[in-house]
Amino acid sequence: MDGVAKTTPISDLKFSSVVPAKATGEDEVKELTAMDLAMRLHYIRGVYFFRASEEVKNLTIYDLKKPLFLLLEKYYVVSGRIRRRIIGDNDGDRAFIKCNDSGVRIVEADCEKTIEEWLSIEDDDDDKILNRDGCLVHSQAIGPDLGFSPLAFIQLTRFKCGGLSVGLSWTHVLGDIFSASTFINVWGHIMNYRPLHQLRPAPATHIPPSTSSRLISTPPLKRLDPTGDLWIGSTDCKMATRSFRIASEQLDRITSVVGRNRSVNFSTFESITAVFWKSLSKIRLEDSGSRTISIYSTKFPNREGEIPSNGMEMSGVEADFPVAGAAEGELAEVIVKKKIDEGGEIEELVETKMNDSDFIAYGARLTFVDLEEADIYGFELEGQKAVHVNYEIGGVGENGVVLVLPGPPRSDGRDGGGRTVTVILPEKELPELIDEMVKQWGIV
Repeated sequence: MDGVAKTTPISDLKFSSVVPAKATGEDEVKELTAMDLAMRLHYIRGVYFFRASEEVKNLTIYDLKKPLFLLLEKYYVVSGRIRRRIIGDNDGDRAFIKCNDSGVRIVEADCEKTIEEWLSIEDDDDDKILNRDGCLVHSQAIGPDLGFSPLAFIQLTRFKCGGLSVGLSWTHVLGDIFSASTFINVWGHIMNYRPLHQLRPAPATHIPPSTSSRLISTPPLKRLDPTGDLWIGSTDCKMATRSFRIASEQLDRITSVVGRNRSVNFSTFESITAVFWKSLSKIRLEDSGSRTISIYSTKFPNREGEIPSNGMEMSGVEADFPVAGAAEGELAEVIVKKKIDEGGEIEELVETKMNDSDFIAYGARLTFVDLEEADIYGFELEGQKAVHVNYEIGGVGENGVVLVLPGPPRSDGRDGGGRTVTVILPEKELPELIDEMVKQWGIV
């Protein structure tokens, strides 16, 4: 969604830019890996909500923008712009990031609702399928003028009560959600005068070589006709976003049911994945794609002090039995025992086909993203933690994506023990999924 619809309660938009405090080297560039390019039609959107404490009310736009100059000096690649380089007479060209200090765009806005009113919108019957937070993030695709397209936008929305939301729009070629949320957290560190360290490259991720034959029946990426300099994928399927709140007690019940009579210990992510995989397979009536899923996870969740990167491991799982009628524990066991790393296949596909194809990663299959260890509540304003944080992905394919995130902290700031599960699915499937979650698990 570009801009803000007239029917939203958001008004008085103002635009400005922030650049690094010091100039970056003239010839500094970031080369894009095959994993970066696999993600180029996807965008990360995060929203942080802060209640109207006196500290938050007294924050001015200058207070919020001033630390960004130093932040962008450290994360100078975020201020860059996309360029193309010819790589051979017959090999086409390849995108890279020119670190030219062009800056990020800042959007200031007002909201006619209070924070409490906003966060309760999903509880209203008429708004069950509302992408509630979409207008709190300024979303704009890269292109068609690549040299003038910011790689990140930050939207600061002041609510009627004095509360504040911070919305981040981040092109996925920069890095994954772990890198994006770390970028925001370091902004908070600067505001709180915490010392910063020189950024280092992200640790190399071992990607096994591609096998000569596919081990899973469906490919991990969806190929599209080239989109040229407008980095947005088209789909005929109308997608919608919904977040489910899973309290710690509900999570205990899920892990108990999934792990019953099983010899394998499952993580909460694996348990939640099994529940949603089965529920969506029932809704889709065991169509041809419902036995195969993609799982994105990471072994390096702590990205502080690292240059942003796409460090997610991309795996596939295929069940050889009907999913809709299986026990959740059986599905979780398949996830643990039959997960196949597809990084090599993805790299090979991008490197060999990038001149005649673009790709969709999220939603090429039903995709589950493990963000349980993402420190999304690590961003503080004047010592205040966000009361609610949510992330979603733009450009998702018609098979949908399920993001498993940490839940909100308790009022005393301690871990609440729950999870937030954000789904981006075909709009027609959401009512049935909501009913299924309420009836089977008491989750709304």
